[in-house]
Amino acid sequence: MKHLKYLVIGAGGTGGSIGAYMTEAGKDVTLIARGEHLKQMQEHGLRMETTARGNYTVQPIKAVDMEHYEERPDVVFVCVKGYSLEETIPFIRKVAGQDTIVIPILNIYGTGGRMQEKLPGLLVTDGCIYIAGEIKEPGTILLRGDIFRIVYGVRNSEELRPELFMVAQDLKESGIEGVLSDNIRRDALQKFAYVSPMAACGLYYHVSAGEVQKTGNPRDTFVKLMKEIDALAVAMGVPFLVDIVATNLRILDTLNPEASTSMQRDVYAGKHSEIDGLIYEVVRMGQRYDVPVPTYEMIAKKAKADGLC
Repeated sequence: MKHLKYLVIGAGGTGGSIGAYMTEAGKDVTLIARGEHLKQMQEHGLRMETTARGNYTVQPIKAVDMEHYEERPDVVFVCVKGYSLEETIPFIRKVAGQDTIVIPILNIYGTGGRMQEKLPGLLVTDGCIYIAGEIKEPGTILLRGDIFRIVYGVRNSEELRPELFMVAQDLKESGIEGVLSDNIRRDALQKFAYVSPMAACGLYYHVSAGEVQKTGNPRDTFVKLMKEIDALAVAMGVPFLVDIVATNLRILDTLNPEASTSMQRDVYAGKHSEIDGLIYEVVRMGQRYDVPVPTYEMIAKKAKADGLC
């Protein structure tokens, strides 16, 4: 039986956790990282501080920078922030074989289709992830909560390959829930309908999950934002098959009260953030599909007034 070789671009809360779990399960995985985080992993392994598994260190773990990766992967998980996506394209072109499958796992909706245009010879799926993880310090990932689910799939059914089923099995054997979706447009938009409202609400009120878990204005705003995404889903022809508000409130209410979105953390740290794809893009989608999104417009207006772009 063929064993897949995995490459994970980005070793933050998402990519680092994937690499750690799959390495522990004996899968062939290499992480692409840089700076002090890479140095710590190479010298001391990757330390995981988790709710589900306790604290432990995965050592050794394969980790290099882009310049020193010399293998030919079967599957590439792209786990960078939206603003860093462009720099991964030439690297993927260089290392991929003709049968390499690219699975982007970003917060930004529609990433796979945009990458496919720039990687015409490869199969690029769409994907999303449910996880609450972040780099605590170089060489250490903090993973809150029990949820760890990767959803991915092809946009056109004729592109389905046996290897995609093998990925799901490898994830399962690694303790990750892997879901090969039969409607990835809907499933990715459903994930977006959580992370985008949570990021927008958290930024607007400057709060973490705990404040949104309680009755009050942040929770009410979170609900309004989800309903606006719900209306967009209908207009886009991919209506949700679940009550998106009830579903996402259940997810929210299981989170550690201190959890926040990576977009918020980046904004607070004065770094580049995914605000364009998570907030401003929804305003553009509303215009494109003629769907009112007044709550998003309110938050976008304040964010722009604060100089966030």
